[in-house]
Amino acid sequence: MIVGIGVDVVDVERFGQTLERTPGLNARLFTAAEQAMPLRSRAARFAAKEALAKALGAPSGMSWQDCEVHRGADGRPHVEVEGTVAEAVERAGITAIHLSLSHDAGIASAMIVAERA
Repeated sequence: MIVGIGVDVVDVERFGQTLERTPGLNARLFTAAEQAMPLRSRAARFAAKEALAKALGAPSGMSWQDCEVHRGADGRPHVEVEGTVAEAVERAGITAIHLSLSHDAGIASAMIVAERA
């Protein structure tokens, strides 16, 4: 059963400008591994984290350090959650999170489908 769906779109250039204006934002939004990625990859990961928040009903108190986007051996992206984000996922009864990412024409987008068995 689908518990929630979230979609987010990020203008990559504008996102980069925001990161430059707010130096601590990169560290607040991304894990160390994500911080080392190119801007368009970080924009897509930010979109994924925002989409996940929407799928969860935007609960307060989540740290985006507790959510990391990975690429599997098959090339598919997926999220790994811990701490505050894992707690929100557990409270919602979510047992599976599906993620799709896309980049085109300076835009990064993400869609999350959250399910419970």
